[in-house]
Amino acid sequence: MRAATILAALADLAPAGAERVFDVSGTGRPLIWLPEPEQAPRGARLDRLAALDALHRDERILRRGLAFLVGTADVDGGRRRIRLPLLAQPVRLDRTRRGYRVVPAGDLELTALIEDRQLAARLEAAPGLAGPGWLAAAGSAAWISAAAEAAGLKPDQVVAAPPRSIDDTALTAVAAAALFVTRDVLAGRLRDTLLSWASRPGLPTTALARLYAADASTDEAGPADEEEVLSPLPLSAAQRDVVRRTRTEPVVVVSGAPGNGKSHTLVAAALDAVDRGGSVLVATQSVHAAQVLGELLRRHPGPAPVLFGDAERREAIAADLAGGAAAGPDDRVLRADAAAVDAARDRLDAVRAGIVAALDAERLAGTLPEWQPLLPALGHDAPGVFAPDADLTAVHRALADATRAGAGWWHRWRRGRAEGRLRRLTGAGADVPVAGLRAALTAADAVRAAARLAATGGTDLTAAWRALTEADDALAAAVGTAMRHRATSARRWTPDARRAAGGLGAALRAGRNRRRELLAGLDAGALVRALPLWVGTVADVEDLLPPVAGMFDLVVLDEAAHIDQVRAAPVLARARHALVAGDPRQLRFVSFVADVDVTATLRRHGLEHCADRLDVRRSSAFDVAAGAAPVSWLGEHHRSVPHLIGFSARRFYDDRLELVTRHPRNERADVIDVVTVADAAIVDGVNTAEVAAALDVVRALAADAPPGGIAVVSPFRAQADALEAALLAAYDVDEIERLGLRSGTVHAFQGSEADVVVASLGLVDADPPARHRFVAEPALFNVLVTRARRRLTVVTSLRSAGGLVGDYLAYAGQPPTAPDPAPADGWTAAVAEELRRLGVPVRPGYPVGRWRIDLCVGVGADAVGAICAVHPEGVAAHLERQRTLLRAGWRLVDVFASRWSDDPIRAALDLAARIGRP
Repeated sequence: MRAATILAALADLAPAGAERVFDVSGTGRPLIWLPEPEQAPRGARLDRLAALDALHRDERILRRGLAFLVGTADVDGGRRRIRLPLLAQPVRLDRTRRGYRVVPAGDLELTALIEDRQLAARLEAAPGLAGPGWLAAAGSAAWISAAAEAAGLKPDQVVAAPPRSIDDTALTAVAAAALFVTRDVLAGRLRDTLLSWASRPGLPTTALARLYAADASTDEAGPADEEEVLSPLPLSAAQRDVVRRTRTEPVVVVSGAPGNGKSHTLVAAALDAVDRGGSVLVATQSVHAAQVLGELLRRHPGPAPVLFGDAERREAIAADLAGGAAAGPDDRVLRADAAAVDAARDRLDAVRAGIVAALDAERLAGTLPEWQPLLPALGHDAPGVFAPDADLTAVHRALADATRAGAGWWHRWRRGRAEGRLRRLTGAGADVPVAGLRAALTAADAVRAAARLAATGGTDLTAAWRALTEADDALAAAVGTAMRHRATSARRWTPDARRAAGGLGAALRAGRNRRRELLAGLDAGALVRALPLWVGTVADVEDLLPPVAGMFDLVVLDEAAHIDQVRAAPVLARARHALVAGDPRQLRFVSFVADVDVTATLRRHGLEHCADRLDVRRSSAFDVAAGAAPVSWLGEHHRSVPHLIGFSARRFYDDRLELVTRHPRNERADVIDVVTVADAAIVDGVNTAEVAAALDVVRALAADAPPGGIAVVSPFRAQADALEAALLAAYDVDEIERLGLRSGTVHAFQGSEADVVVASLGLVDADPPARHRFVAEPALFNVLVTRARRRLTVVTSLRSAGGLVGDYLAYAGQPPTAPDPAPADGWTAAVAEELRRLGVPVRPGYPVGRWRIDLCVGVGADAVGAICAVHPEGVAAHLERQRTLLRAGWRLVDVFASRWSDDPIRAALDLAARIGRP
């Protein structure tokens, strides 16, 4: 299946162009004229606008328009109301002593009504466009008239000041600035973009082609990379496996529930790819997700990313590039970095080797009671292994040689010689089978380990665990420093790379249409050699990166279940490999393509056999990727307390979540409140009783504002707008920022989170079934109830809720219970029994994530984890569990039998005395 054909088919299924918007104002969204484009005086209307912007800080809903057309005009055979800026730009309002400063927060855009790109580029190239004093300049009136006519709207006059009242019998061009609010998403000319891509060379080797190929999971996949994954981020075994897969597989797919470490995994994979000499494009659906990944990259040592997000940072990027780049670290620095990494790894290996040896000894000594009854017989069969001076290492080597696989006389001869050596070392006769010698050797190991532990006072790894944590941190810091230096080294900043970076700076300062022309002329390979890591939104990729197939080594597509194939295709075409992450159990993209159009388009392009992959109405970018490669599941949950995630874990994720956040301090914390409202009714889609109740909840929270903010959400747009209006009436911008208040629909909060969430369901029992079904849609409801980190309050008017909503309200109404313990035996059970005799609360087998702590001792925040034996899965699992629990904030104490000469009374007394100390 040719990538060009796929792109052509997707182009036929894409919107032909941006929606024709003639009026950016509306009910509750008036134009607010500005005396100066850069300044806004204080006043009730501006204060409300600033507060509204603060409530939606992740959405960038505030725009400044320059040069407006106002009035009415004949459009498409009818008279239309016109309130249209010829130029618009996302902005923020920064408070000053006298008012507000209007700060650009995005790209200056020419109205999409001008469809001639060459003409649009010439208009954007006007000297001083949108700069200080431009509106009052002599030539601005002529520019406004030309731009208006290019948009198909010829004004009757051009005025220099906002009119006191708008004459709706004519069309007036106003050379002034105004603020307005928009929640519309620019669709862009996706059809033109995809058709352009369909004719580009190099598509067969891109991630796009591999994603749609039937054998994408094996196409050009190299041998598995077994090299150790070194990262500045702490990673679980599953996360390290994703990074390792990304090194060799054309398509890697990652899934996980909210808070399950997808962002950490994507960042780690991106850093690893850059460090191995590659280049990476990280593309997300939402601005918030791009910011999360960007901040995560900045928080950890490593190469600095180019963050373009929703274009807010473009001017900063352009300014940095205009200033030029330093020479970059030379080979001497890189060699010193490599030496520092080697030294840190050697130190970590030494600490780990000591811990492994101690745990192996403890594990072997712990098996001695099992061997004790057999020792006389084993000593008779193989007396040599029990001699004080026996070389057990040599015996192990001889046993391995005597049992090595292989056919033919040579292998038989070698096994025979090895078996003879084994019998001489063990003192065994010819009648003793090799299996008996293996048992005798294992028992001798246990005897020797027990004797050594008895002589040294037993296993005490307190200092070793502390040293391991310090060594882990030191290695992460050394790796991060080395990554950063290698990514900015003199080797990358070749002369052509500097020219390409300078060209990018010039392109970023140009208008959108001119920028595309400049980007197309850049040396893409040189550009990504100098700037190898890019993070931003899918919508901005086309405006910031040259349209070159396979420009990047790796594209990381986040929130892929929320991205449709049409928008994902140009992103995937820009890289050779793909790492696709998403959660199909959260909200998906919304498509307006009809089934009949999909069928006809696939038939026209000869792609009927690909209907399962190219059903753009139902299949997201994640769905296509999941059909092309195995999906790596990330099960560890790191965000919310157990009560908040428990329902989703069971209902939507089949109990596959591993709650690393569980601890006695929160296991029974009832953090879901249900506020039931009486005498509610729905009027024009709004449940005013719930609005009032939600506002009361926010007031109660305001006295002790949570550091992670308060989000007020609803599934319904009308209800969300009413909640927004109530919050704006109750709180000014200072209070909104102090409380970290945000509001909106559930769809707007996809990918976001807050410490406290107030959710208004907006339903009454008598509502039509369609409204009930909308709220009970599993993906929407899953997002609704998983945004909170610390507490969720559900405001509802329902008295007899059923189905999914009823099940959740019933769950919320029951206090959470403690997890079920696991039975203990042997030494662990003996210590637990003695602790109970002392009156110390103790629970064996306490579950945390996929692990169990041998004994959870104490209650609440003071509880500690007692590790009584080596993990049954072995030393490697023991180390992984220790690191996971320490990162989760557990205080751990080793209580190995050898430390107290197998005396559980002494161990319990010592432990009871120690747990009172920090």
